[in-house]
Amino acid sequence: MTKKDIHITEAELEILQVLWDKKEATVKEVHEELSTEREAVYTTTLKQMQVMYEKGLLKRDDSRRQHIYYPDVDIKRVQRKFMDKVMKNLFSGSAGELVMNALSNYKTTPEELDQIKNLIEKANQSKKP
Repeated sequence: MTKKDIHITEAELEILQVLWDKKEATVKEVHEELSTEREAVYTTTLKQMQVMYEKGLLKRDDSRRQHIYYPDVDIKRVQRKFMDKVMKNLFSGSAGELVMNALSNYKTTPEELDQIKNLIEKANQSKKP
């Protein structure tokens, strides 16, 4: 699999989120983190992480007794891929629809609102002749 062909399942995304937060972890640490959110079977987590390593989603340091795993895919790249899919499939490519839906259904901090306002201002300025 090349780096361009990212195919990530929901379960793989959960594992990646743990590793993006922790930067590195053993299978046991990832499993324990996943178990706080839902029932997880250790051997399933282990197998999934081995498959993710083979797919090129994870790196592994096997120089120690317990293997240490690291994410080998950038969070921003994965966000773009999933956002493209959401934009196309759920919002007909409309960024406005997506933003309005997000703002009306999810909490937003004052800092995030300021960032959104700045982006809107920049978008308006770039459209002026």
